[in-house]
Order: sequence, then structure tokens, then C-alpha cells
Amino acid sequence: MDDHANGNLPASGDALAADLDALATRITPAGSANVELYREMLATVARMAQADRNRWDAKIMLQTLRELERAFAMLDRFRHRRKVTVFGSARTQPGHPVYALARELGETLARHDLMVITGAGGGIMAAAHEGAGRDNSLGFNITLPFEQSANAVMKGSDNLLSFHFFFLRKLFFVKEADALVLCPGGFGTLDEALEVITLIQTGKSPLVPVILLDEPHGTFWQGLLDYIQQNLDSNGYILSSDLNLMRLVHDAESAAREIDRFYANYHSSRWLQDQFVVRMRHPLSEAALAHLNLQFSDLCKHGDIQQQPAGDELVDGAELHELPRLTFAFSGRNAGRLRELLDVINQPQHWLS
Repeated sequence: MDDHANGNLPASGDALAADLDALATRITPAGSANVELYREMLATVARMAQADRNRWDAKIMLQTLRELERAFAMLDRFRHRRKVTVFGSARTQPGHPVYALARELGETLARHDLMVITGAGGGIMAAAHEGAGRDNSLGFNITLPFEQSANAVMKGSDNLLSFHFFFLRKLFFVKEADALVLCPGGFGTLDEALEVITLIQTGKSPLVPVILLDEPHGTFWQGLLDYIQQNLDSNGYILSSDLNLMRLVHDAESAAREIDRFYANYHSSRWLQDQFVVRMRHPLSEAALAHLNLQFSDLCKHGDIQQQPAGDELVDGAELHELPRLTFAFSGRNAGRLRELLDVINQPQHWLS
């Protein structure tokens, strides 16, 4: 395996490696745990320069890094607020019942202190932002060769980000979302729905509520769910429990309640080596823990589910280390069953006061 393949600079670059170490240490705030990460970023750029890739490759890398850094900087202002990404058709007209439903959704989410993320365009996107208002809205626009303007709520707002690359825009739609609400739409909306479910199902994205919102008696999402059950589930192409990853609702308040219930006790999760860590707001009773080990032993590769009163400040940081948590050797193979486990820990009767 060559040096580029294993992530190292070539042997002749020992002096450069030392320079990168020194530079990373000098430009990173003292005490930061990220020095090694920044050093590797610098080394990646150095390898690119040593190989002298073609200009198009270099421009892609430069644009990607610029867009990522700019997005991280802007979104850092909102890191303490939960956010909901809303998808749906840009063609939905203001007189359509689903437009009114999306506007009510935005208003309801803002009332629950949730920010609304959309692509900042028209249709469902404009409706959700109208309901939420500018202060509770984030817009992720896309720069196109022809004129592309943000909707009236987001135009000129400091909460508007414009992306050159679609893949980065899609990354932030999911990365920033503590929940996703999908309204009826076209190919793009269906693409987002199936991609999000695939990312969660395969463990490439954290488990968050995925809510399918339709007007009362609407059949748009029910038709898709019926198709999935009849053709994917019945043929064994998915696990039956994968259907737990989506919830169908028919009004804005139900969508907001689904999100509130998901975070009633569950806070967040992460991998720590081979252990899956579920952070909670309230510890569970011994009886509840025993119930989890009885009902969800299939999620563990080995051992059982254990509860810890707190974590490690060096690992979790000052904001999270005091939260109680569950740890177990998660197989990573059944996100739908993991959602069932979270539903159990979110039930107040299982919490210690």
C-alpha cells in the first residue's frame, strides 16, 4: 500500500509533516482536542498539492472546503436550538390545502421552539417559512446558472446559506435536522424521503423522527407506505421493523407532538469505540432497565444494556457528560428496533424522578 493510500505523507515529506504539526498547533486554540484532526486536514491538502491534481479536481476541493467552513460558522449560532427540516413540492400553490398545512406546520414548530429548515424556495418551503417567521427559519438555497431567488421570508436574511454543490446542501439538510417532516411532492421529495430512511437504516445518519405529513384523508404518503409494505416488506427486501422509522400524521400539531415525544427523555447518541451510547435526560428505574434487557437483547452483539449515571467530560464535553446514559454493544443492524427501544425510554413511567 502506498503512502497516499494509507493517509501518510511520503517519506521525503518528513520535514513537511513536521511543519504541518507545528502549523496545526500554532493556529489551533490552546487545549483544543482537535489539533490532530486539523493536522490531518492540512496533510490532505498537502498530498493534493504534491500530486498536483488537475485544476477541476483542485477547484472542487477548494469550493467544498469553503462551503463547509462557511456553513459551520453560520450554523454555530444555532447549535443550541433543535431544528426540523421540511421537504415538499416547490410547485404547491398558496391556495392548495397542503400549502396551508405547511404554513400551519411552520407556525406550530416555532411555537414548540423548533427552527424550520427548507431549501428556501417556493411552494411548501415558502409556506413553512411563512408560518415559522424569519427568526425561526433557516434557508439552504442552491446556486444555479439561471436566476435562483430565495422566497420572500428568507431573501436578504442572515439565516440564508447558498450552496454551489447539491451534495453539500443535502448533507446539511440531514446533518442539522433533529427531525424531518416530508409533505407531498415530486421526484425530489421522494428522493429525500428514501435517502433519509436509507441513511438511518444503515447507521450513516443518527436516528431522528421522520414524519410524513399529509392533509386529512390524503392518500399521498399512505400510498407509498402501502407500496413499501406490499412489495418491499413482503418480499423480505427490508426488515418489517424498518417501517417504524416513519410516522404518518395528518395535522401540524400531531407532527410537533411526535417530535416532542421523541425527545421526552432521549437526548442524543454516539458510538464510543464498540459501544453505542444513548444519552437521556432522566435515568431509568431498575425495572425499566430489566425490561429493556429482556425485550431488546437482540440489539446487543454481546453482553447486556447497562446504565451509567454520567459520562466522561473529556469525551462528551461540559454540556453532555452529566447526562445519564445507556451503553451496549449495538449490532447496528436494526434501526427500526432501536427506534422501539427509544420509544420505551421516552415513556415517563420508566423514569426516576
